[in-house]
Amino acid sequence: MNKLEYGRAICYSGYRAGQNPIDKIYPSYEEIKEDLLILEKHFDYIRMYDPSKHAKMVLDVIRKEDICLKVMLGIDLLGEISNHNCAWGGQYSETQIVKNIEHNENQLRKLIELANINEDIIISVSAGNEATPEWNENLVSPERVLYFVKELKKNTNQLVTYCENVNYWIPLLSEVANEVDIISIHTYPVWVGKTIHEAFGESLGDYYRVANHYHHKQCVITEAGWPTRSNGRGISPECANEDFQVKYIEDMKKWSEENQIVTFFFEAFDEPWKGNALLDEPEKHWGIYFVNRTPKKVYSF
Repeated sequence: MNKLEYGRAICYSGYRAGQNPIDKIYPSYEEIKEDLLILEKHFDYIRMYDPSKHAKMVLDVIRKEDICLKVMLGIDLLGEISNHNCAWGGQYSETQIVKNIEHNENQLRKLIELANINEDIIISVSAGNEATPEWNENLVSPERVLYFVKELKKNTNQLVTYCENVNYWIPLLSEVANEVDIISIHTYPVWVGKTIHEAFGESLGDYYRVANHYHHKQCVITEAGWPTRSNGRGISPECANEDFQVKYIEDMKKWSEENQIVTFFFEAFDEPWKGNALLDEPEKHWGIYFVNRTPKKVYSF
């Protein structure tokens, strides 16, 4: 298999109120089962971010409950470079950098292990997620991303990708782009100040800018979404609501289906653990379902 076949796709992080990956408080088997039974009605693929206990249990639930979902699974990279450009952290001692590099190697080995055990469920493996932007508190060089890609290609049979914001694929990640099987693009018009009326065109421009440049590679979208609430931190409150989420996702869904381009919508469920403590922090409100698993207006996939 050298191409990811078209399927309906969504990003999935199952952490509920009181749970989060930082403190390693994970959803239970039954909670994950509830989530996956909801998602399999509307989707073929889910994307997860790290080979954690959460991901392992998701794979276990899919197998034991015979759930019709395939998985793209990545690694969660910690900073290997002290980043003074990050406004909220990212400055590490040499000792911490050594520990972070060890963590990243462990993540790589865990992903390889899970991929080899679950070849029938995991369809693609990713060498990381938004690790190279200059704003990232967990900054990793393109050369290291390339190393992770090559290791995954040597040690797994799945399609290998790397997931990154559209602006970094050209030219920063050109070597990575040429090595991966799939180029995975993130497009977020609302984060760059686009209105809902400009958003669909912006995302199409993002996709085709990369796809036309790397025309010899399959390009997919691994994050595209719209928030439903915001306190104004980076996104105007007037831009974040369910009606706008409906319009953006329906436009992207129609284009994705017509052109058979895999698009992982972000995100399945609201994530209350993200961002700061304020309830309207926009990072918390990208789900097409609320954290209590009731649907928002966008649920008719």
